Amino acid sequence: MQKYYKLFTLIMITGFFWVTPAFTQTSDDLEQMIRASKTRAALVQNVQKAVVHIKVEKIMRSPDGRALNNPRDLYNDEFFRRFFPELQPPDNQQPKKREQPNREFRQKGMGSGSIIDAEGYILTNHHVVGEADEILVVLYNGDERKAKLVGTDPESDIAVVKIEGNGLPVLPMGDSDKILVGEDVIAVGNPFGLIQTVTYGIVSAKGRSNVGINEYENFIQTDAAINPGNSGGPLVSLRGEIIGVNSAIFSQSGGYQGIGFAVPINMARKIMRDLIDKGIVSRGWLGVGIQDVSHDLAKAFKLKSTKGSLITGIMQDTPAQKAGMRKGDVVIRINDKLIQNSNHLRNEIANAGAFAEIEMELIRDGKTVLLKLKLDERPKKIGRMKTLPEPTQTLEQVELLGMTVEELSEENAKQLGIEPGIGVVISNVKSGSPAEKSGLLPGMIVQEAERQAVSNLDTFKEIINGIDSEQGVLLLIRTSNGSRYIFIQEN
Repeated sequence: MQKYYKLFTLIMITGFFWVTPAFTQTSDDLEQMIRASKTRAALVQNVQKAVVHIKVEKIMRSPDGRALNNPRDLYNDEFFRRFFPELQPPDNQQPKKREQPNREFRQKGMGSGSIIDAEGYILTNHHVVGEADEILVVLYNGDERKAKLVGTDPESDIAVVKIEGNGLPVLPMGDSDKILVGEDVIAVGNPFGLIQTVTYGIVSAKGRSNVGINEYENFIQTDAAINPGNSGGPLVSLRGEIIGVNSAIFSQSGGYQGIGFAVPINMARKIMRDLIDKGIVSRGWLGVGIQDVSHDLAKAFKLKSTKGSLITGIMQDTPAQKAGMRKGDVVIRINDKLIQNSNHLRNEIANAGAFAEIEMELIRDGKTVLLKLKLDERPKKIGRMKTLPEPTQTLEQVELLGMTVEELSEENAKQLGIEPGIGVVISNVKSGSPAEKSGLLPGMIVQEAERQAVSNLDTFKEIINGIDSEQGVLLLIRTSNGSRYIFIQEN
């Protein structure tokens, strides 16, 4: 009891000294805080008028009707099913199937959206409305209006729907490029069907990619609470401008964990215009293979930084080939945008649009090169390279830094759909070797060594003869996912 008393006293004393400064605030300070709070509240009220609740239904056919009037309709929210599959009711809790004729039922979902045009265009997510048979929009004043799908882009998770109307409140668009990490932001939406919910946070990061959600990713990360039903709603700056479209959250528990993602409005704006004008999105196409510049690669290419995107391959009859781009070029600027990494380059090329004329700055062999070129339209389907062959284990082999290479046979080259004489194939990689630690695997093809083309085993031996393994060697490797540079050296 005595220990408890002492602990309680300590907590009270600590709390006393912590809160004391609050009582020393001047009345002017307090008034300033109140004014700031009221200003933010007024801003939120204006924003809410342009935020809508979207209800969708999709007609499904099933041998039983258990989904009809299912109290678990929340789990049918695409946002929820997309990111929390582990929270779906287990199979042993699902009602048993009943043998009966096929019948229709309606799968319900929900989301949010922003009115971006006074005549009724609404910006939202593809995963909210993209597959819906019926779309109903609930306005701020409670009015319900049927909406039609104008267009949708699964690769960015952006969609546009339209309702009848004029003089509707509009949410102005900001400039997401100018938003800084640490700035205050507001998320508005309808989480779990709780309409016009407002949450507050900051920009936690910008340019998030490789999240594995969309084909094109350049997310704004925020700690403003985003939950199922927020999908498609706006992320708003303190200027009252939409800077992002709330799209996804990261969670290992199924609950909010302070990591939300929004598609930046500068990316969504171009997609939205294409959808309204043409019904489809037209993206630019360069025709190259790319990868990020690691510290090892920066050293190997004698670069001053890891900024930019390294070109690993040039496709035939593409803007890149026609402009004279080469493997080993490092793109550092597109028009007025300094390129940060490969994902940034990919997004900038796509956003420039088909047939756009661009200026490109790149580094080639330590020198700056300027190119002007006209982009093509991104093909609807981009073929993957064929599966690499199994190593043949021929008698003649060469070993380097724990990897063994051999000739690429005509049969294997034909299997890959490539001309013979484009490299040598890795037949073995020793466990724990520098080659293994660099990610090399049997079946990969060595196309270049030290920036020199490898046509066969003899040329490979000539190139590596005399190489100091402690200094390392730069290889261009072809895999089933494309080509990439790898720098390996002795441990």
